[in-house]
Amino acid sequence: MKLIEDNITQTLDEIYLVETLNLDNKTILELGCGNASMTKEIAQNGSNRKIIACEVDEIQHRKNLLLNIPNIEFKLNGAEDIDLEDESIDAIFMFKSFHHIPYNLMKKALNEIRRVLKPNALVYISEPLFKGGQNELISMFHDEEQVRIDAFEHIKEAVENEQFKLFRELFFQTEVTYKNFEDFRTRQMNLSYNDNNMTKELEEKIKDKFNNYNNGKDVSFMKPFRVDILQKI
Repeated sequence: MKLIEDNITQTLDEIYLVETLNLDNKTILELGCGNASMTKEIAQNGSNRKIIACEVDEIQHRKNLLLNIPNIEFKLNGAEDIDLEDESIDAIFMFKSFHHIPYNLMKKALNEIRRVLKPNALVYISEPLFKGGQNELISMFHDEEQVRIDAFEHIKEAVENEQFKLFRELFFQTEVTYKNFEDFRTRQMNLSYNDNNMTKELEEKIKDKFNNYNNGKDVSFMKPFRVDILQKI
């Protein structure tokens, strides 16, 4: 297992990777579902899928409840305290969320994931890499380098301790496009989990850096990811 891959050649939308797994007729758990964008895609693809989507942000959870999609059940809880029975879940997904778990709860979260998974079932953990143009911008106001290292080390340790088997590790990139700086600010800077250290001076620096790309119009970045697919053993 490795934290970073410098030579990523595979470019895709992550949902295509997700759909290579057999998810029909399954009970699926998503932890840290955010605005439920991936949740909705998984729920609306295939057939006979039940999705349980968990989020810790109360504001976002209330917004998710308004979606009212029949085969999605939204829950307010974190990965370290999953309100489900033992061995009740066929597959678990975490998209860009494991590194948001507090350091002292990461090991407990992995224990909870293992507890609720059925024997031999898979957990899919997708984490953004700390590299690339978009990352340089975001790290100016929300630096996640250490928490992403912490997340990787915990996942790696769980494999080394034979809590899980590494089913597959892969790297890919996906294209992210912003119409202008206002679009970037809305989608990346106005998030509830960001650090509260924004000043007008800092925002101007971020804006200047953003506008260095294509004069700030229709800016595209290749965002790199690592996916660890672990199997309960």
